[in-house]
Amino acid sequence: MTRFVQTRPALRDPYTSDWQLQGWLDRLLGPGGHAAAKARLAAVSADVLGPLRAAHHDAETHPPTLTRFDAWGARIDRVDTATGWQTLRASAARHAVVALPYTSDARTTWGAGTRVVQHALLHLWGPESATFSCPVAMADGAAALLTACDPTSPWLARLTSTNPDHAVTSGQWMTESQGGSDIARSTTTARRLPDGRWVLTGDKWFCSAIDADMAIALARPEGAGPGSRNLAPFLVPRYTPGTALPADGLQVLRLKDKLGTRAVPTGEVRLDDVPAIPVGDPAVPGLARMMTLVVVTRLHNAAAAAGGMRRGLEYALSHAANRQVAGGTLTGNPLHRATLGGLAVDAAGAYALAAHAFALLGTATTDPGSSPASSAADELRLVAPLAKLLTGRLAVASASEYLEAFGGAGYVEDTGIPRLLRDAQVLPIWEGTTNVLSVDVLRALTTGDGARPLLHRAETAADTAVHRLPGVADTVIAATRRLTADVETAAADPRNDRVFAGARELALRLGTTLTAALLLEHAAWAADRGDDRPALLASLWTLRRLGNTDVSADLHTHFDQLV
Repeated sequence: MTRFVQTRPALRDPYTSDWQLQGWLDRLLGPGGHAAAKARLAAVSADVLGPLRAAHHDAETHPPTLTRFDAWGARIDRVDTATGWQTLRASAARHAVVALPYTSDARTTWGAGTRVVQHALLHLWGPESATFSCPVAMADGAAALLTACDPTSPWLARLTSTNPDHAVTSGQWMTESQGGSDIARSTTTARRLPDGRWVLTGDKWFCSAIDADMAIALARPEGAGPGSRNLAPFLVPRYTPGTALPADGLQVLRLKDKLGTRAVPTGEVRLDDVPAIPVGDPAVPGLARMMTLVVVTRLHNAAAAAGGMRRGLEYALSHAANRQVAGGTLTGNPLHRATLGGLAVDAAGAYALAAHAFALLGTATTDPGSSPASSAADELRLVAPLAKLLTGRLAVASASEYLEAFGGAGYVEDTGIPRLLRDAQVLPIWEGTTNVLSVDVLRALTTGDGARPLLHRAETAADTAVHRLPGVADTVIAATRRLTADVETAAADPRNDRVFAGARELALRLGTTLTAALLLEHAAWAADRGDDRPALLASLWTLRRLGNTDVSADLHTHFDQLV
């Protein structure tokens, strides 16, 4: 008897096959800027199709291990990682996924658009990185913090190096077991020695990339007042200089046994007078400084969500093209076409939101103090938590659908498909849960211009779409009117119990409406160039997410245009 073997899903070139990515790069960078980035993006794409997939698999199947003592009983706290993990580390440096925004040549070529190019690199590279995108995010956040507070630090040069033998990544040690996201309850203290050096003492509960050469830790300087705002960031060298031994007084208590991101060595750390370097003036409340890092890592979280959604869709599409059901392939089944079409629309929305956030970051950090930079920084204060919370939730829902699209094979570990769901689940948790971020959104509504830029963007997009897409424009206008009234109520009294209880729904509506506006903006640009596919995406997102309309028939009919 001939045994049936299902064709394994294949991966198209993730750069050349992604028409949405290419269109956004043309718009945000201009044709010349996109052309200048093509060789870099093509090189990443080639690595994704080649050695990075093998490295990814090796890192996933050989998780990190912790050896606390050597054979003679000396404490060594050695964290060993797979060869594939080291390959991914080298590729991150070589492709400048952290370094690009800090490179003078890149800034000369793309200016504020350098962050747009970086996001495209992450979109292609991240899904095949065994979540090495996590230490990449923290390294970028640490580099942004040092750029703002200590630009001459030798650590900054190493964080932004493209030489794999010189480049380092960073950990991020914020949370403690008694407080979690309530960092005001942090008990880690910073003490200044008579010779001027600083040391930290305390326990940190969730320390990702514990194998990184450094970490940024929050601690309360001696004499500082209570509450979170008086915490200050410190740079902690992970190893004793010139050795592979942990820094004096630093112990790795254990590695976390996590649901997903299994290749990332995440540990609990004990600090007992561990040498540290203050980032900025420790006498000045430092939580605001730390937010420079947090905003960057939240945007990386959104990039990971959008990239993972697109990659999962690619695998599901490949499977559907090969899987025979009821006399034909799954791609010929109207119900399955509608299902995958809906996932394509969600992936497009997540990409638009993440790309916009990175574009804002680029503008906000180019020529600081200028009017465009200040305006972008104000808008980013709201967009960063919105992008992170909405894309994180979309990623989990989409990953669940991808597993279901494979049937039983989607539930079998060695197909690699279950990893999509396990890894997606960290995205709504890391850097703030949906509820924590929703409270941040309430705070953002009461500072600067609040939601005004977002609401204005939605109104303008609807006005632009009214002639081409009247029904869609009406949906956006109605949603924006309701949202404007609710935002005004929330901004007037954000601590009101009813407002506070509804913060999650308000934040999700803000994010969904912003995404509709961004998709409509891009659709108008593309239509002027003869491409109606973005208008189709924008229409389906808006009608489905803002209008609660059943668009299943349209998803089926226009399936080939969506993917």
